[in-house]
Amino acid sequence: MQRDAESVTVTRHLPARFDIVAETRFPPLRKGRLAQQIRQDLWRRLRAVRGFSPVVEVRDAGGELHVRAGGRMDCNFPRGLTPAIEEFLAQPDLRQRWIAHARLGGAPKTRTVARALRRREAVD
Repeated sequence: MQRDAESVTVTRHLPARFDIVAETRFPPLRKGRLAQQIRQDLWRRLRAVRGFSPVVEVRDAGGELHVRAGGRMDCNFPRGLTPAIEEFLAQPDLRQRWIAHARLGGAPKTRTVARALRRREAVD
């Protein structure tokens, strides 16, 4: 994990390289926790793609967080990979879980989050 005053980057290989990338925004959250959760889920989703190594950068952007997610490709990659990452970042259930996990001031109790996710309710 690389940190500076404005951003956090989570990658396995340095320097971080975005051969494919998708972007999204989040409310103010813990940058490190958000980046780690997104990278973990991105890896789970795309681990079958040969030569893929996920990279997630979370940067402060005027009262919100700007997230770049994608990764390094060590070989050619399928054309539909960037739209797949965009769809991944837009999934409401994943976004809700990431927000609950990275909330400022501490994460809510696990049972509360699990119960809300099962019922498809908003997590406070």
